[in-house]
Amino acid sequence: MALDIIKKIAQELEIKESQADAAVKLIDEGNTIPFIARYRKEATGALNDEVLRMLYERLTYLRNLEEKKEQVLSSIEEQGKLTEELRKQILEAQTLVVVDDLYRPYRPKRRTRATIAKEKGLEPLANLILLQKTDKPLSEEALVFLNEEKEVHTAEDAIAGAKDIIAEHISDEADYRIHIRKLTEKEGRVVSLAKDEKEESVYEMYYEFEEPVLKLAGHRILALNRGEKEKFLTVKIEAPKERILGYLEKKVIIRDNPNTSPVLKETIEDSYQRLIEPAIEREIRNELTERAEDGAIRVFGKNLEQLLMQPPIVGKMVLGWDPAFRTGCKLAIVDETGKVLDTTVIYPTAPQNKVEESKKILKGLISKYQVSLISIGNGTASRESEQIVVDLLKELSLPVQYVIVSEAGASVYSASKLATEEFPNFDVGQRSAASIARRIQDPLAELVKIDPKSIGVGQYQHDMNQKKLSEALGGVVEDCVNKVGVDLNTASASLLEYISGISKTIAKNIVAYREEHGKFQTRRELLKVSKLGPKAFEQCAGFMRIIDGKNPLDATSVHPESYDAAKELLKKLGCQEADIAAGNLKGISKKIKDYAQLAKELEIGAMTLEDIVKELEKPARDPRDEMPKPILRTDVLEMKDLKAGMRLKGTVRNVIDFGAFVDIGVHQDGLVHISQICDRYIKHPLEVVSVGDVVEVEVMSVDLNKQRIQLTMKIQDSVTS
Repeated sequence: MALDIIKKIAQELEIKESQADAAVKLIDEGNTIPFIARYRKEATGALNDEVLRMLYERLTYLRNLEEKKEQVLSSIEEQGKLTEELRKQILEAQTLVVVDDLYRPYRPKRRTRATIAKEKGLEPLANLILLQKTDKPLSEEALVFLNEEKEVHTAEDAIAGAKDIIAEHISDEADYRIHIRKLTEKEGRVVSLAKDEKEESVYEMYYEFEEPVLKLAGHRILALNRGEKEKFLTVKIEAPKERILGYLEKKVIIRDNPNTSPVLKETIEDSYQRLIEPAIEREIRNELTERAEDGAIRVFGKNLEQLLMQPPIVGKMVLGWDPAFRTGCKLAIVDETGKVLDTTVIYPTAPQNKVEESKKILKGLISKYQVSLISIGNGTASRESEQIVVDLLKELSLPVQYVIVSEAGASVYSASKLATEEFPNFDVGQRSAASIARRIQDPLAELVKIDPKSIGVGQYQHDMNQKKLSEALGGVVEDCVNKVGVDLNTASASLLEYISGISKTIAKNIVAYREEHGKFQTRRELLKVSKLGPKAFEQCAGFMRIIDGKNPLDATSVHPESYDAAKELLKKLGCQEADIAAGNLKGISKKIKDYAQLAKELEIGAMTLEDIVKELEKPARDPRDEMPKPILRTDVLEMKDLKAGMRLKGTVRNVIDFGAFVDIGVHQDGLVHISQICDRYIKHPLEVVSVGDVVEVEVMSVDLNKQRIQLTMKIQDSVTS
C-alpha cells in the first residue's frame, strides 16, 4: 500500500517518486518541514516548504484512507459478506466518500423504516417485487404477509413496508450513488432565496441567486453558508431530477410488468427524494465548503506570509500611537532594539479635543527621544489622529515621518497572558501602543505573539474548520520564522517556539537558561538547555544565530553538521574563519569552477555546498530585504479629496478571491476588483499582487455615503500624484 501512496503523491504533486519517498521517510523520522526544506535538499531533490506541506497533507489523508479501507474490509469480512469484487472496489477507491458509499449497505444501521419492515417479515415480498416476474396483482401477493401481531393489517400495509425495504436497497447501491453524485455535480445548480425579501442585509445579492455547482466560486460558497447560518438565506442544490429518476428506472425496472412497474416507479422516486437526494446534497455542499475553505486558507496563508515577511524598519526611534476617542490616544516610545522607554496618554480627539495640549506633549517626547517615525494604528480615531500628526509635522524642524500600521490583533495581544508577562505594569492601551510601534520595527517578531487568525488578512476565517485553519497558519508562521532565523540571544519565547524542533516548553527553557547563564556563546551550548536533546538540536541549530559568539559559523545558517566541510572549504579557498564576520568572502563563488567535484572532495552534496557558499558570501542574509518597504508619509489625504482619474501609490493590505484592498493614505482602503488588476485574464489576484506590495492605482469612483472607493491598476502611463 505504501508504494501506492508514494506513487499517487508523486503524480499529484508532479514530482519524482524518489523525491516523494525520501520526503515521507524524513517526515516519519520526526524531521520538521523547515529542516527538510533547508538541510535535506539532496535527499528530496530540493523540494520547497510549500510542496513539502502539501505532500504532508496528502500523506495524512491517504494514510487515513488506507486505514479506513482496512476497517471497512474487516467489518464486512466479519459479517461474512465480503466478495472478491467488493474487496477490489474498496481497495481501488480513491476517496473516503467512495469507501463510505461501498460500506453503506453493510454499516450497522439504526432502526429505519426498512429495518422495521424487515422485522415484520416483509423482505420476501420486497424481493418478489424486485424480481418483477409475478403475474398476479400485488394486492393478492401481499395477502400472504398479513400479520395482526406484527401490525401488518392490510395488503396496503404489507406493500408499503416492502416499498420501504426496496427504497433503502436502492439508496444503498454504491454505483447508483456515485453516478447520481457525478450527475448532480456536473448539472446541478446552487439556488439561494431570501427568507424575507424586505429585510436589508449584506446578502442582498444572494436573495435571488443561482449558479451551476461547477462554476461556484469559493468566496460565494462561504458567503452563502454564512447567509444561511445567519438565517437570511435558504440555500439548496437543484439536481437534474428527471435525468436521475430516468437513470434509476433504467437500472431497477428490468421487466415491463404492469403489476410491479408502477410500484417500483413510486419507490424509486421516494428513495431518491427521501434518502439519496438529501444525503448527496449534504455531501456536495460539504465538499464545496471544504474546497472553498482550502482555497480561502491558502489565500489567508499567502497574505499572512507577505505580512510577516515585510522588511523591518531598523535603526529608528519609534513613537507608537494607539488611537481612540473617549479614552484618549495611548503613546509608547520604543528604542531601536524594541525596548519601551516611555508611555503616556493624550486627548486630542473628541470629546476632549485637547489638541494644543497634546501637540505640546508630542513635541516634548519627539525632542527628548529623537523620534524619527510615528507609527499610527489604523483603528477607531486613526483618521483624526493622522490629521493631528500631519499638522504637528508641519510645525516641527526635525525630519519626522509617519506610517499607518494595521492594528489587527493588537487588542487580542494586549489583553493576552503573554502581554501581561511582557509588560506587567502596563494597561492594555500602553501594551497596544508598544505593539503598534514594534510592528513597524520588526513585523515578524511582533506578529508571532498574536494568534494568526486575529491578524486580519483573510476572509470568513470564523466560519472555517478552525483546526485546519490553525494548522495551516501555524505552518506559514513556522516557515517564515525559519526562513529569517532568530538571534538566539535576543529572541522572545514566542518567536523561539516557531523554530524547527522547538516546543513551547523548550522555548521558555531557552529564555530561562539565557537569563540564568547570560548570553549563549556557541550553538552547542543549546544542548545544556533542559529538555533540548540531540534530535531537537539537529532540527533547530541551523536556524539559531549567535552574533559575536566564539564560532563565526554560529552567526550563519550553515548547519553544525556541515561545519567541518565549511572549514575545509575556507582552507581550500585560502580564507580564514575570521573572514566570515569581517564580510571578506563576497565573490568566493566565482573561485569555484566545479561544484560537483568540490562537493565530492568535501564529502557533502553539491546543493549543500552551494548553500554554504551563498551563506558565507552574505552571512545571515535576511530574505525580507527583497520585499517592498512600507510607505512613510508626511501628508494626509481625505476621502473627499479623491477624484476620479487621480493617480496614487498605495500598499496592498488584503488580497481576496475577487480583488485586493489597497491603502492609499485615506482612512478607507480602496478595492481593486480582479478585473481591474491587469490586462490579461487571471484566475486569482494573488497571481499579480501580494499583501505589502506597493502599487500604483487610479481612482475610478468614490462613494462617500457607502464609504467605498473603486480603484484600478490598469494605468496606461506612469504619471502619479
